[in-house]
Amino acid sequence: MDPINMLYISIEGNTRSFMERFMAYANQQHAIDNTLPEIKAREISEQTDFTDEAEPFFVSVPTYLDGGNGIDSGVKELMTNVLGEYIHYHNNAPQCIGVIGSGNRNFNEQYCLTAKRYAQQFNAPFIADFELRGTSRDIEDIYNIVVKQSQQQK
Repeated sequence: MDPINMLYISIEGNTRSFMERFMAYANQQHAIDNTLPEIKAREISEQTDFTDEAEPFFVSVPTYLDGGNGIDSGVKELMTNVLGEYIHYHNNAPQCIGVIGSGNRNFNEQYCLTAKRYAQQFNAPFIADFELRGTSRDIEDIYNIVVKQSQQQK
């Protein structure tokens, strides 16, 4: 079974923390049942060399906005742009099969706005969200969604 690929960006460390715990959980599930897919995660940053993605991937992106409320007074993305540029690179966008968002629910309508915009921009479903560093329940739920969504792509 092909591994499931995940790309993410982390600014404050929340998404990285979530992905580290997500990977530990995924590895544990694979060890218990080797018919479950392996999951590979890769952090995209300003230092990342852009490459052509040959396999489908999921994206996890936090929301950071600078200016506007993201709804009716415009939006200016802040700090996560390199991930969007990476997905835009060559023919990577069609390989994106799902978007996971994170943020802070205190920001109401702006919660997970970047992920929702990525989903629309890259024609991929917005499949899940978590707040801040996520909970153990979020990890289990998102793992199950990712595995199911990946199997549907085959």
